Amino acid sequence: MAKKSPKIAEAGIDIGISEKNRKQIADQLAHLLGDNYTLYLKTHGFHWNVTGPMFNTLHQMFEEQYNELWLATDEIAERIRALGLFAPASSDRFGELSSIKEETGIPEWQGMVQQLVEGHEAAARTARKVFTVADEANDQPTADLVTGRMQAHEKTAWMLRSLLA
Repeated sequence: MAKKSPKIAEAGIDIGISEKNRKQIADQLAHLLGDNYTLYLKTHGFHWNVTGPMFNTLHQMFEEQYNELWLATDEIAERIRALGLFAPASSDRFGELSSIKEETGIPEWQGMVQQLVEGHEAAARTARKVFTVADEANDQPTADLVTGRMQAHEKTAWMLRSLLA
């Protein structure tokens, strides 16, 4: 399938970032949005379906994590809009954009944790790509946003990884 570029939502924006750079940044942010949304869905599904001796701990931990991801999803989409482009908003589009594979089954708790570790690491890598593009375009708000996302994803991956040690 051909790569879809972000669509300009508003003309005449003059925030000190060229239209070309705003499109590049929004394109990279769309990938982060896809990762974040896929990770949100996976985490929420695991929250509902976790079983085993770690049930209570993981049920509560996953709830905290999916709530944080949900808020971050909105923040990422709103940054795309502030750059003057439309944010992707369908599960099909998120599936195309995300580097994180969906889970349609119900793994054991260790498998859930491992998948979330891998998902948070993937999202951190995606955020780093956005940072590079934002930094080159002198876009401090996006750089700040993705720095926070890298920190959140790396910390969550570490906490989850610790459960498997």
